Amino acid sequence: MNEFEFEDWCRQQQLATNTIDLITQIRKSPPSRRVQGRTKNVCGVYPSSKMGVTIQFESHTVELWAIYLMEHDPKVLEFYDQPPPFKIQYKNQAGRNIGHYHTPDFFCITS
Repeated sequence: MNEFEFEDWCRQQQLATNTIDLITQIRKSPPSRRVQGRTKNVCGVYPSSKMGVTIQFESHTVELWAIYLMEHDPKVLEFYDQPPPFKIQYKNQAGRNIGHYHTPDFFCITS
């Protein structure tokens, strides 16, 4: 989406200003980390014609297939790999507050 289309999409979704700012940051930022190859996964990049960039994946059986789906789904307007991490906070079984950062594999904007 160009800037005008993005602003129009935000209006249609009735997004709050802080949500628009967060999505804008994700759209303008490079991936927050490089994917890593481990013992049983196959990393790579997919040349996305929809996004005009290469999209990273850490799994050719799950993440690469997700990329194929997003690339060819007309309802998916944009998708980004490795968006910025966010903090997950919860209470464990003992009632203690726990928190850790999580980096999602993808951030997807749909119609």
